[in-house]
Amino acid sequence: MRIASTFLTLATVAMLSGCGSKQTETKDTTEFADSTNEATAKNTGADSTSTDLEDDAEFAVEAANGGMAEVALSKIAVEKATDPKVKDFAKQMIKDHSKANEELKTLASSKNITLPSAPNEEKQKEAADLGGKSGSDFDKAYISQMNKDHEKTVKLFEDAQKDLKDAELKAFIEKTLPVIKAHAEHVKSLEKTK
Repeated sequence: MRIASTFLTLATVAMLSGCGSKQTETKDTTEFADSTNEATAKNTGADSTSTDLEDDAEFAVEAANGGMAEVALSKIAVEKATDPKVKDFAKQMIKDHSKANEELKTLASSKNITLPSAPNEEKQKEAADLGGKSGSDFDKAYISQMNKDHEKTVKLFEDAQKDLKDAELKAFIEKTLPVIKAHAEHVKSLEKTK
């Protein structure tokens, strides 16, 4: 009787704990991914290896968060943009960032790096704000957001190019950075027309 009662209590605690962590994961999947990766890195044991793994994971999480956000915002733009050039740009963003997101996902999986399953709360709020706009106001807001995001992403990739130790992640950066820089230039030219 006592064993059954103890087991039932433990099962209830485990279930409630599981529900709580699931809620946190849904709330902000980047925080969940970061904490999971931090725990994984600490379990490796060696300090320098642990730090390198944490740096690699932080880059991967941030890159995945930004990439998913680009796709989400661009899907809204394909539906709501009024300028055909903006729609075309959005379609290119979806194509290029979806491809990079898949490559990063495969690479992260091979390195036991947990990536977020959705953009973080900040990016979701940006998408909601953008979705509330229409007409030329939407086009301007989308292009402005793309400009800001691509500037941040170029810096993220350039910094990681110098700092990361993992050869495969560096190869991903080498391959992806020119595409991101091309997007940044394209969006700047679109912004001048708005």
